[in-house]
Amino acid sequence: MIERQIAEIEMAIESLKAENGERYSIKQMEKTKKSLSARLSRLNDSSRKDNVVTFEQLGVDRLFVDESHNYKNLFLYTKMRNVAGIAQTEAQKSSDMFAKCQYMDELTGGKGITFATGTPISNSMTELYTNMRYLQYNTLQRLGLGHFDSWAASFGETQTAIELAPEGTGYRAKTRFAKFLIYRN
Repeated sequence: MIERQIAEIEMAIESLKAENGERYSIKQMEKTKKSLSARLSRLNDSSRKDNVVTFEQLGVDRLFVDESHNYKNLFLYTKMRNVAGIAQTEAQKSSDMFAKCQYMDELTGGKGITFATGTPISNSMTELYTNMRYLQYNTLQRLGLGHFDSWAASFGETQTAIELAPEGTGYRAKTRFAKFLIYRN
């Protein structure tokens, strides 16, 4: 899974370079790639492994996740910068859940995972994209929406509006990923 993420970042970096993208974005993606490579090296370090039963050895064939909103901080990279509503934080438990979901998709043909929550989206549109990655990863890839920027361009748009500054001392222009477009047949 981490190797796939590294490959996706490498493709995004090449795409940015071909478009003469922002130097900052390329540097951020290179930094992300480096941290993923370091994580992969740590995971492959056999001197630190315990002799325990792995998830695959448990024989799990269905995954029911209650309170799935606890796994909203999944790895995400984007070329969008300084846009409110696009969280790029990552939690290890979310990455672990994503790996398990990928395994279950391989095992069951995309039919072995159920998420349950009362708050599927609380703060940002990236949470919807994250849920789709957990539950419909192969569909997103097949439709060319596997990268957040492609998904965001298809289903949303950013808006810049004047809003009250958090300190309450004045106003400021703030860009947000604000609209979610739904298409119906």
